[in-house]
Amino acid sequence: MVSKGKDTSMASLATQICTQITSIFTKPTHHPYPQPLDLMVTELTATSTQKGRVFLYGVGREGLMLKALCMRLAHLGLSAHLVFDMTTPPISATDLLIASAGPGGFSTVDAICHVARSNGARVLLLTAQPETGSCVKHASVVCYVPAQTMADDADAGDVAKSRPLLPMGSVYEGALFVLFEMVVYKLGEVLGESTEAVRSRHTNLE
Repeated sequence: MVSKGKDTSMASLATQICTQITSIFTKPTHHPYPQPLDLMVTELTATSTQKGRVFLYGVGREGLMLKALCMRLAHLGLSAHLVFDMTTPPISATDLLIASAGPGGFSTVDAICHVARSNGARVLLLTAQPETGSCVKHASVVCYVPAQTMADDADAGDVAKSRPLLPMGSVYEGALFVLFEMVVYKLGEVLGESTEAVRSRHTNLE
């Protein structure tokens, strides 16, 4: 929250935002949910090892974060695809779907996860609501990101006194971006991808 009289300079706001997102990753991991970074790297490494493809899906701003991850996975040499792209291939048993439902459930995410599981693929579900979300029943593994979403932003503070610096699902979405950057870094190490190799896969149609 940003209260009246507080420092609202660019540097101060940036520090507050980064601190709030950092706090998500300092929270202890609760059983039965493994640490999200290790879980994602393990799943992606296994998919890469068996020459499987990675499919990604999310709605709204969550979907934008997954698009960014998809691009970096392609840079790392994985066969990565966004659901609903015109060139997206069919999903199969050797493949992995990474889907996000921060508040726990979206009708489209539910449906996509169901189709992926029914075709034998693994489903990694990113969510901040692993206990109550409708999407969890379709997940092979749950990646728990304990951040505020639109499911609980109304409980984050007294909005009459101050405006939230990161409203609605911004904390969760920002946490996804940071998590995905960590995943790309660690996965690059595991796969032995050099900076030069990663850069060589960047599009030149710009």
